[in-house]
Amino acid sequence: MLIRKIFLLVLVAGLSACSSNRGDYAPHDASGVSSNSADAIPKNEPKSRYGNPSSYEERGKRYYVLNSAAGYQEKGIASWYGTKFHGRRTSSGEAYDMYKMTAAHKTLPIPCYVQVTNLANNKKIIVRVNDRGPFHEGRIIDLSYAAAKKLGISDTGTGRVEVHSVTTGHMPLNANKAVLPKTSGGDGYIYVQLGAFGAIDNAENLASKLRNNDFRTVRVHRVVNRQKTLYKVRIGPMPTRNIAYGVLARLTKNGQKTAKIIVD
Repeated sequence: MLIRKIFLLVLVAGLSACSSNRGDYAPHDASGVSSNSADAIPKNEPKSRYGNPSSYEERGKRYYVLNSAAGYQEKGIASWYGTKFHGRRTSSGEAYDMYKMTAAHKTLPIPCYVQVTNLANNKKIIVRVNDRGPFHEGRIIDLSYAAAKKLGISDTGTGRVEVHSVTTGHMPLNANKAVLPKTSGGDGYIYVQLGAFGAIDNAENLASKLRNNDFRTVRVHRVVNRQKTLYKVRIGPMPTRNIAYGVLARLTKNGQKTAKIIVD
């Protein structure tokens, strides 16, 4: 038991300085770090065995780890960490990789996924939380260098952001219109559609089953086309195509073979 407690303290404190850029730098050659890096794709994962103590103490302050990320939303300052911690063990036990879309948070369960919005430019990213930090007053999340680059704060070091929890099939309720690559339809909203029904009862029955399976943003859309009314069961809108593909994969695995991604 004593050995386990010591290991827990090492993991939690492993990157306790990650919120400070003192002595920390971007990679020597950052040309390979793209501002178009793919977002992390939310998926169901077991909680880290060692990354989720009920509470822990850092710099004289005690933090209480949340049982669930569901419903989490907060505004504050984001920072980033880079070469100083690259390859070191994170609080999840994984090695920190500054080129992956990850983040550190003081109290969210590990691992979990969040959407981070830069309030200065409205850029949005999805990252996987796998570490503890930042422990500077006023900072709410520490991003990997790749995530900071994509969000547009790698040069400034910090930025004011809004953070929302994201779970598989549950997008932030105020997710804005997703900016898509150019398609025949131009920009639009991304959905995963599960079916189109002539009778609303059939559509509502399917939507109810999905909500019971934790797909919380299921909606029935009434569409009239050439005097014909259809009731379309959709999940979304999604922040990115990557998120949509992750939800589609989960639905397909659960037997929803007719599910497909649409842009509307």
